[in-house]
Amino acid sequence: MTADEKGSSFPWSLFLSELAGTALLVLGGLSCVILMFGEGSPLPGLLPDEGARRAVTGFLFGTTGALIALSPVGKTSGAHINPAVTAGFWLAGKISSGTLAVYVAGQLVGAALGALPLLAWGAMGRSIAFGATFPGPGYGMGAALAGEVVTTFAMVALLCAFLAYRPLRPFTPAIFPPLFSFMVWAESPISGTSTNPARTLGPALISGHWESGWIYWVGPLVGTFLAILCFSFLAKRIEVAKLYHFETANDRLVRRRPVKA
Repeated sequence: MTADEKGSSFPWSLFLSELAGTALLVLGGLSCVILMFGEGSPLPGLLPDEGARRAVTGFLFGTTGALIALSPVGKTSGAHINPAVTAGFWLAGKISSGTLAVYVAGQLVGAALGALPLLAWGAMGRSIAFGATFPGPGYGMGAALAGEVVTTFAMVALLCAFLAYRPLRPFTPAIFPPLFSFMVWAESPISGTSTNPARTLGPALISGHWESGWIYWVGPLVGTFLAILCFSFLAKRIEVAKLYHFETANDRLVRRRPVKA
């Protein structure tokens, strides 16, 4: 932590903001997954093509994340709602290790709390393990790991590109719906397209499906590391560790401090 953080009280606003945002992502995003693919849902009958349903599901999941970024969660903490995104800002030197720990703790608690209401989907949710992620049929752990690395790399690389340039920054949340629509359509049969350890943790807790769970930590974190490494010239230009609401007063812990000569 920085000297300022050590002398201050625990940043509850950041912790609770990430908790709330991640809970909403897990609840809203995985409810879309259950509706699209759960047994007994009417939507598979209305949209029988599985590829099309994957694309729509990804779009809705990405839209959920975008709306959270635009919400008060984005104003308070920046709406990382993903340990891999927070790790990216940390690797780029935009937040301290203490802030990283606060964010990740909030995200993991939020994922657990956001998953609990999914139990209300009953048999429909259980039929697909409430949206739990694991390697798809016919794919091994290596393929699933590679899928998580590639999809997370793409997400973090795009975040670097949009956040690095002021004209693009206001449009950062808009990258998520089309990006996840394509990635879920193309990659979800391999690994489930998590790109987010917290998103994987939530349904694992309530379904008991922990198969190859390490993939959904290692893959996103490796993908993040490679993206920051490859696009360090962009990451250096990022001024604040937020996805939206960049010019607010409540960002002492998420704004890059000037380097003293």
